[in-house]
Amino acid sequence: MAAAEGPRRTSAGNTLTPLGLAIIGLLLERAMHPYEMYQWLITRREDRLVKVRPGSLYHTVDRLAERDLVRAVGTDRAGNRPERTVYEVTSTGRKAFNDRIIDILRAPAAEFPIFPVGIAEAHNLEADLVVKLLAERSEALDRQLIELQVMKKYAEEHEVPRMYWLTVGYQTEMLRTELRWITELSAQISSGALRWTAFPPADTPASVPKR
Repeated sequence: MAAAEGPRRTSAGNTLTPLGLAIIGLLLERAMHPYEMYQWLITRREDRLVKVRPGSLYHTVDRLAERDLVRAVGTDRAGNRPERTVYEVTSTGRKAFNDRIIDILRAPAAEFPIFPVGIAEAHNLEADLVVKLLAERSEALDRQLIELQVMKKYAEEHEVPRMYWLTVGYQTEMLRTELRWITELSAQISSGALRWTAFPPADTPASVPKR
């Protein structure tokens, strides 16, 4: 008879949040205090990738320290400002980070973005309104594309190795794809090529009169 299977062990990397990954990524470069981490995340525009707030960042650092993924190595003082605790990544933290990045790159995960939900329920709105809203979204996407092009130009002019800003290219292609799809959809709705009827249609069960 086969031995009973023991409980599965959960890797620390599996529970690392996007902000936790960003923090450890910074600490792999060098030790720093939380406020400096925040400044670098904003300067590098990593707030496009993860939600960055000072309060949540400090809380995440505390959680990482409790799990021995990072540790305090001293304090730093600038001028008359209070001392700030400086952290470095531990060997456990480095392994958890690597494990999580490997998992992310290896297989797609259900991330549940909100835009597909809006598209799935757009049939509840009037066609003209949907076209108008998609036009507004397209303008916002254009602005984001311009911002990414500025980031790309800066990286190239300062000879930053491309391996450090791969996400700029990825985000650019994703935005271009979405923008192209939205443009085609809007044209199809406006031209009537995509039939847009009042919802619910007359032949749906929801509209069948009760006997």
